[in-house]
Amino acid sequence: MSLKDSGRRERGKAERRSRILRAARDLIRETGDTDLSMRALAQRADVSLSTPYNLYGSKRAVVLAVLEDERDFADRFARLQATHAIGRIFATHELSFGYYTRDPDFYRTLWRALLNTSGEAEIGLATPQRLAQTRAIWQGLIRDALKEGYLRSDLSPDLVLQGLAHVTGGALLSWAMRSMKTATLTATVGLGYGFILRGAATPKGAHLLDGRLTAYQAMLDRASPAGRERAPETL
Repeated sequence: MSLKDSGRRERGKAERRSRILRAARDLIRETGDTDLSMRALAQRADVSLSTPYNLYGSKRAVVLAVLEDERDFADRFARLQATHAIGRIFATHELSFGYYTRDPDFYRTLWRALLNTSGEAEIGLATPQRLAQTRAIWQGLIRDALKEGYLRSDLSPDLVLQGLAHVTGGALLSWAMRSMKTATLTATVGLGYGFILRGAATPKGAHLLDGRLTAYQAMLDRASPAGRERAPETL
């Protein structure tokens, strides 16, 4: 096979992959389910039934590819600009949750799949690669806050990170189950981060975090003026 033919073949594969991912995104939004019919997917993408299997191998692999295709997070994270580590932490938070709030129906569906495990070794859509990437980003953010003197050096950064992860998981569970409104999601998690980091802060960091707490509380007041939300499945 010539280089020209090989290049044409690879472009054809890439185009079919793109059609399959677009079709999968559309079907997930329309059905509210990640348990896609491969026949419906192939029909929507205008490819043969065997093509999704040949290119991706399984239904789950298609959904994982959709998630990776939607989340250009690492590239956008690299372009974030903030004057200090505390600012970078909250800019990263707002970047992450911006995906969810811009397309809530799609991401609620993906998070329900993420939270739905079926066995001890099963981690839903949270692949080891995605978990490692996300953890490395947040470990770096916490380390920067320590180096810049905003967090106390006598506290374990891993425990601080664990606290932030619990806030994230609890809020996204409530949101995925529709007991939290999309309008309050970013501010609720931001306020939780602020409370945890304020407890671990130096006087230098406390001043910045107090400002964040005030700002997120104001956001919640605007988003839910009738009263505070609570998560009945947890408290």
